[in-house]
Amino acid sequence: MSVFSISRRNKFLLHSVLRHDVKASVTVFFVALPLCMGVALASGTPVYAGIAAGIIGGIVVSLLSKSELSVSGPAAGLTAICVSAITDLGAPEIFFLSVAVAGVLQFLLGVLKLGGFTHFIPSAVIKGMLSAIGVLLIAKQVPLLIGYDKPDFWTNELFNLLTFTHGFSQVKSFYEALTPGAMVIAAGSFVMMWAWQKWAAKKISILPSSFVVVVLGSLLALLLNSSIPYLQLQPAQYVQLPASITNEIRFPNFSALLSDAKIWRYAVVICFVASLETLLSIEAIDKLDPYNRLTPQNRELMAQGTGNMLSGLVGGLPITAVIVRSSANAEAGARSRMSAILHGVWLLLAVLLMVPLINNIPYTVLAVILIRTGYNLAKPSMIKAVYKQGREQFLPFIFTIVAILFTDLLIGVLIGMVYAVYFIIKHTYRAGFTMQHLHHNGLHEIHIELASNVSFLNKKKLLETLDSIPEYAELTINGGSSVYIDQDVLEIIQSFKPKAHKKHIALHLINIPEVATIELH
Repeated sequence: MSVFSISRRNKFLLHSVLRHDVKASVTVFFVALPLCMGVALASGTPVYAGIAAGIIGGIVVSLLSKSELSVSGPAAGLTAICVSAITDLGAPEIFFLSVAVAGVLQFLLGVLKLGGFTHFIPSAVIKGMLSAIGVLLIAKQVPLLIGYDKPDFWTNELFNLLTFTHGFSQVKSFYEALTPGAMVIAAGSFVMMWAWQKWAAKKISILPSSFVVVVLGSLLALLLNSSIPYLQLQPAQYVQLPASITNEIRFPNFSALLSDAKIWRYAVVICFVASLETLLSIEAIDKLDPYNRLTPQNRELMAQGTGNMLSGLVGGLPITAVIVRSSANAEAGARSRMSAILHGVWLLLAVLLMVPLINNIPYTVLAVILIRTGYNLAKPSMIKAVYKQGREQFLPFIFTIVAILFTDLLIGVLIGMVYAVYFIIKHTYRAGFTMQHLHHNGLHEIHIELASNVSFLNKKKLLETLDSIPEYAELTINGGSSVYIDQDVLEIIQSFKPKAHKKHIALHLINIPEVATIELH
C-alpha cells in the first residue's frame, strides 16, 4: 500500500471522527454523567465510584474491546447486588475487592472462550431478571424522591407503617422526615422529562432528556432555595464530590481475600450478571450497526474483565456494556470506538474541572432519572407481551421476578431456570413420538412415528402407550426420522416383542436397532 493511500485513509478516518464521533461522544457524555452518579447513589457508594467506573468503562474497556458502538460504564442492573454486597461484607473496601475478583473471573471466561453461555439461559428468565432489577431500582429511589433520608426506610419505617406496629408514632416519624422541597423538585423533574420527550427531544437530539432534567431540576432547586425557604433542601440532599477527586480513591482490602468466602460469592454473582448484561447489550447494539459489524464475545469479556479489575482496584463500581448509553451512541451517529473513548475523556475532565457545578445537583433529580431507567427495565408493555406468548414463557418470567424479590438475584435466576427446565422436560416428554390410529377392513392399525430425538424422558409415555395397544392389532414403530434413540427406549421396544406375541399383535419395526436386554436378578 502506498504512502499516498495510507495518508488518504488517515484523513478519511480523522474526518469521520471529527464529523461523527466527537458529536456522538458529547451526546453520550450528557447521558452518562447523570447515570454514573445515579447508579452510585442507588448502589450505596460515593458518587466518585460511579464516575470512576464510567471513565474506566469509556476509555480502558473501549480501547480493548472490538465493539465499535457499545459504551460501557456502571449499570443500573447491578445496583441491588452492590447494596446487598456492601451491607453483607461490612465495608465498601471489601466490596471493591469483589469487583476486582469478578473482573479476573470475567477475563478467564473470555480466555476460555465461554462467551456464548447466555444462549443457554431462556429468554423468559432473562426478561424476568431485568424486570425484577427494574422493580428493585424503582423501590430504592422512593425515599430520595420524597426527601426521606433515613437508611432503614425499607426494613423499619415502611414495614411498621404497613403492619401498624406502633402505628401513630411511626407515622409521625415518617411525616417529620419528609422534605416538601424534594417532592416539589421531583414532581417538576417528572413534568420536565415528559415535556422534553414529547416536544423537544427529536428537534434537539444532542441533548438527552436525562441531562436536561439534571440541569433544569438543579435550577429549580436553586430557585426554591432563594425564594421559598420552606422548600429549601439540606446540604446532605445534594451530590457531594470533593474538590480533589483523588481523595476519594479507596483501594480494596486485600487482607480479606482469603478470610472471607463471601467475597468470592459476590464476585461470582457480579461476574455472572455483568457478563450477561454485557453480552445481551452488545448483541442488541450489533443489530443497530449500519455496517453490520459483529462484536467478538470472548474478546468483549476480556475487555470488560480488565475494566472491572481496574475499577475494583481504585474503588469503582462494576462495569458492563450499557444498552441505554450504547443506543444513544448509535442514534447520535457514532462510527467507531472513538466516540466511547472520548465520552470517557469528557467524564474525566468534568470531575477535574466542574465539581462545583456537579455539587449543585439534588439527589432527588437523580432518583427521577433512575426511576425512568427502572421503568424501562420493567415496562408494563413488555410484561404484557410476555403474557401473550403463553404460560410456558409467562410462568418462568413471573417465577424469576418473585424469586429475585424474595431471595437475591443469583438464587432467583437459578429458580427461574429450574422452572423453565421443567417446561422443557414436560414438552420433551410429550414430543418423543406421534401415534396414528387406522381402521382398515375390520383391522385396527396403529402407527407410531418416533421423533428425531427420543430420550429416556420418553420412557414412561412409551411404556404406557405400548401397554394400551389392544389385542389382534397391527402395530408399526418407525424410527426412520430419528437421529438419536436412547438405549432405554430401544430396550423397551425390544422387551415388548414377547408381549406383542402373547397379545396376538402384529409388530413391525422400521429402522429400530436390535439391542440385548439385560435382566436384573
